[in-house]
Amino acid sequence: MPESGKQIAALPIRWKEDGTFQVLMVTSRDTGRWIMPKGWTMDGKKPWHAAEIEALEEAGAVGYIGTEVIGSYTYKKKLADGSNLKCEVDVYPMVVERLERNWKERHQRKRRWFTPKSAAKRVNERKLAKLLKSLAKKPSKQPVIREFLKAS
Repeated sequence: MPESGKQIAALPIRWKEDGTFQVLMVTSRDTGRWIMPKGWTMDGKKPWHAAEIEALEEAGAVGYIGTEVIGSYTYKKKLADGSNLKCEVDVYPMVVERLERNWKERHQRKRRWFTPKSAAKRVNERKLAKLLKSLAKKPSKQPVIREFLKAS
């Protein structure tokens, strides 16, 4: 068994018409706590493409995914045998165009838009909370987000 795992996550984002910046979070299937859509890397797929697939499957989010990592964090994943695996998660920004009404995991998860500050209060991972808080002030000025917005 590996000592650590590598995962990818999408950070689905949007700007409301009033200019409010929001992030989309989903509940985990086991504990129901708020997380970002994430999963294992996928053979033959670029990591950002795998993150885009997770966003669709877990949150029903469709949009433009960035190819640059906006940040990363670690957490302990509880495995089927009860053991814990330390996972490092690379986070890719995704501007959401629309949310599907029917998506793969809709009966297993809830999804909700939060301000970055509000999302940061709901996550357990310190580095993830820090990443979310960094987006609370002028998200378009964040270098990775700015470059991503220019490209999309």
